Amino acid sequence: MTSSADTTAPRSTGRRPVLIVGAGPVGLTSAAELLRRGVDIELVDRAPAPSPLTKALLVWPRTLEVLRRLADPAGTAARSLPVDAFHYYSEGRPIATLDLTGRAQPVILPQPEIEDLLGEAVTRLGGHVERGTTLTALEQHPDHVTAVLRAADGTERRAEYAYVLGCDGAGSTVRELLGLSFDGLTYPNTFMLVDAYVDGPLKHDAAHYFCSSRGVLVIIGLPGGRSRVFTSLPPGVAPEDATLDLMQQVVDERGPGGLTLRDSAWSSTFAVHARHVERYREGRVFLVGDAAHIHSPAGGQGLNTGVTDAQNLAWKLALVWRGEAGAPLLDSYHDERTQVARAVVRQADLQTRAWLLRKPAQVTARDRAAGFASRLGLFDLDYIPWLAGLRTVYGEGRETRLRSWKLWGHRFVPGALTPDRAVWDRRLGKRLPLREALSDLRHTLLVELPGTALPPKVARALEEAEKRHPGLLDVRVLDASGTLHDEAVPSAGPAGARSRTTRGAVVLIRPDQHVHTRIPLTEGHRITALLDEALHQPAR
Repeated sequence: MTSSADTTAPRSTGRRPVLIVGAGPVGLTSAAELLRRGVDIELVDRAPAPSPLTKALLVWPRTLEVLRRLADPAGTAARSLPVDAFHYYSEGRPIATLDLTGRAQPVILPQPEIEDLLGEAVTRLGGHVERGTTLTALEQHPDHVTAVLRAADGTERRAEYAYVLGCDGAGSTVRELLGLSFDGLTYPNTFMLVDAYVDGPLKHDAAHYFCSSRGVLVIIGLPGGRSRVFTSLPPGVAPEDATLDLMQQVVDERGPGGLTLRDSAWSSTFAVHARHVERYREGRVFLVGDAAHIHSPAGGQGLNTGVTDAQNLAWKLALVWRGEAGAPLLDSYHDERTQVARAVVRQADLQTRAWLLRKPAQVTARDRAAGFASRLGLFDLDYIPWLAGLRTVYGEGRETRLRSWKLWGHRFVPGALTPDRAVWDRRLGKRLPLREALSDLRHTLLVELPGTALPPKVARALEEAEKRHPGLLDVRVLDASGTLHDEAVPSAGPAGARSRTTRGAVVLIRPDQHVHTRIPLTEGHRITALLDEALHQPAR
């Protein structure tokens, strides 16, 4: 999926490595992203082996874009089950359907499969996981962090690292050593899940949400034939009494009828929390994924938010680690990802509370609102694209969700993802989505050019920017026909050519494909200053 220009950055020497604590999907994403950007890492996990438990399942399109850059796209597709729809029921009666086909379609890709794919990527890039290794102490210094690591045999060693990433989940040791509180709430209900075969009339490639006065029941198909069955347990049921027989009883009471569970592969009971830390960064130590925020599984955002946390931090950390960007760039990780996490926690909380409504008037209002929105296609305009990760907008004071008429129409919006219009990429010789064609290892200067002539001042500014930031830029030109070039011809001066180019623009796109800024072509002389600003380097 990467372009021919997206080769792994050269290895650097003489700098302390980055320590990554936790080798789940978030830690493995962090490791792969840093390795391919030339950063030396050490990846440790206290578990002796990867967990075989399915845990997280739902992967939305934006996360798939990240995974396909790191792992084998064909392997990712082969292990996935596309989800066609979310179906909602109240007391067994259908009330709403969310059609998920198209560019917002998620897939079911169980966590062990994700970890296997990412683990292969880390190995291919020269990394490995130190299993059975526990972090026991951290000590911060102005230019490094000292960590104490205990191996499985009990021996301890001290080592110095440039930075430390806590990717070690909800029970994070890194967070505990930093002394950061994990504020929020725990829902009073106990929840249960079972992965089992479900015989009956339900569509396997869809998610089914059954709300009733007795509680919520969710059934969603898994690759390989089994389904995930998730429910809130009846009051008074102890976790040790949560068996397949009990889940069958719950399915009979809350489901549509005619469903039989058999051959369970895994079952678990757990509490659901909504919590987040106040700060994602403490000096040279960062919290990523569940170590920084946890929430209800409603909407399936947990793993997705963690993976995109890791991507957001990795490209910034790599630039700073290599000395190519100023340290203040790292502050934006907390600012941007807390925007996202708070929105996710809020959305998941609202949906969970809606699932658990009991009062007749509230249930009626919920059902009518959901049905009305479904019939008018309102979910397609905002909610589904937001779940898909395609509506995140970074920036102080900005909404984290853009309405369809602002983003869905191919506009370059500062803070938002680059639009995914189809282009013909002359470099690769094929037609593909714009985000797929752009580099994710460098910033891209994209020149929107109505004609073929580039104003001489802009051409000189582009050359100056490339000289000032060697190896950090990929300059591309997008003409009016939708063709992506590597260069454009400077204008020779005809009035017609100059007038056409005044309608163009220069767009600075970050390695994570979010738009940093867009300026008119007539202001192209500001390109170098914009890059200095983006990389937090002194103006020149």
